[in-house]
Amino acid sequence: MESAILPDQFNALENMSQRFNTDILVIGGGAAGLTTALLLAEHARVTVLCKGDIASGSSHWAQGGVASVTDPEDSFDAHVRDTLDAGAGLCDANIVRDVVQGAPRAINQLAEWGVDFDVENNALHLTREGGHSHRRILHVADATGKAITQTLTDRALDHPNIQLFNDRVAIDLINLSKLGRNPSRCAGAYVLNLGSGRVEVFQSRFVILATGGASKVYLYTSNPDGSTGDGIAMAWRAGCRVANMEFNQFHPTCLYHPHAGSFLVSEAVRGEGGVLRLPNGERFMHKFDERAELAPRDIVARAIDHEMKRIGADCVYLDISHRSHEFIQHHFPNIAKKCSELGIDISKEPIPVVPAAHYTCGGVVVDEHGRTDLANLYAIGEVSCTGLHGANRLASNSLLECLVYGQNAAEKIISQLDRPQTVPYIPRWDESQVTDSDESIIIAHNWEELRRFMWDYVGIVRTDKRLQRAQRRIELLKQEIHEYYANYRVTNDLIELRNLLHVADLIVRSALKRKESRGLNYNLDHPEQTVNTTDTILFPGSTDQLDMIKTSV
Repeated sequence: MESAILPDQFNALENMSQRFNTDILVIGGGAAGLTTALLLAEHARVTVLCKGDIASGSSHWAQGGVASVTDPEDSFDAHVRDTLDAGAGLCDANIVRDVVQGAPRAINQLAEWGVDFDVENNALHLTREGGHSHRRILHVADATGKAITQTLTDRALDHPNIQLFNDRVAIDLINLSKLGRNPSRCAGAYVLNLGSGRVEVFQSRFVILATGGASKVYLYTSNPDGSTGDGIAMAWRAGCRVANMEFNQFHPTCLYHPHAGSFLVSEAVRGEGGVLRLPNGERFMHKFDERAELAPRDIVARAIDHEMKRIGADCVYLDISHRSHEFIQHHFPNIAKKCSELGIDISKEPIPVVPAAHYTCGGVVVDEHGRTDLANLYAIGEVSCTGLHGANRLASNSLLECLVYGQNAAEKIISQLDRPQTVPYIPRWDESQVTDSDESIIIAHNWEELRRFMWDYVGIVRTDKRLQRAQRRIELLKQEIHEYYANYRVTNDLIELRNLLHVADLIVRSALKRKESRGLNYNLDHPEQTVNTTDTILFPGSTDQLDMIKTSV
């Protein structure tokens, strides 16, 4: 028989784990999360959680822009065709058309909120990127993501119905069925407060995952440090399907310099005439695709990878020096500035570049409204698998997806707000059986090992043997991290490593299931593309030790 908890004891327990209640919890403060939050805030209380601050997400660093048909010589049909071609037979044609046709509405909403896209000769200035048959990329110089997220953040900070929390890292979603409650639905999340080191309970009627992708699973990436697949891993542990995780997009042109960090050189540079050259100055893209530098990203990345391995080069070169200094400064001020800081004058010399992990085309399976398999849980943006990208994302369709699905999800949630729903008491996070770790070096070593073997074995070009090697190493790391997670207090590094292990496992399992080369999945043991055009869907249900949630009633 359980002993009763006295009121003062109950209050003491509650103070150890702070509790928040809201109507809608948005996990992620990028373009997808903030768009949805602003639309919902007109109807309900919204709480937005950010891992760091505004500059910590991938949306903030998006350089290229938003793909949308605005030129009279362009058409929805052409944008649909380009998206389907890039997706290599795995796009959902109905979803593609809905998103493409929803683009003008999304752009108008951004304009109403105050985003000023570049204008030239009294018309929107449009750039062209790889895979696009027309100029249709709206942009703000070469820092479109920054302009959008800054504008959305300013409006969110001013909105009385939105509460933003920085330095909050979600650990796990609260699925009532996993806590012995009925019915099965999402009722919030357990969240680590990086400032206090305490785990907080955020209860909510609806939860929206807008956490971005998982490119940090690779050693070299264009993404910020927070792109650790948190939402994908949490949704998987909560009981949601994931799909197409084998399709990891490697951006062809990341700046190659020891002090460059993960700086991306926008595809718009190639769209404005930039050409790729070998160290001896020779062009090579025409040998791989008739579209040359404007081929889709998977083709360009594989071509660069092939040439670097063929001649033993550390990088190739992207040359835009034939354009005027004034043109470069006007269109690519941030790229020119970054290169100049590293001693590279891009108006006079080419830019050293290499491919780097850039975008997760697969993710949590959702419907046309962003709904997942778990009731009251939505996923929007890179964390999701909508059917838009297929086996390879078309450039600048990512911000578009964030905006359109943000609107779709908001409309669906608004239609359900009047339905009565009670949120039961959620147990606190239990730290009674754990201590502070004195072996943090384990996390650092495992983090490095995981990202390195994923780059070596599950990168741009794969084989079955490499995938199997990666799978064996993942299983060994799982055992170590389970033991660590069970015995020590959670930290940001531990949470992210746990999530990266789950995501790595999903990527490798998906890649092993696809016995063909299609889009971003290129396997030397299966070089041909088969007639099978089905998604790779993984179903939850395993008793993985990393699924454990530390709760106490």
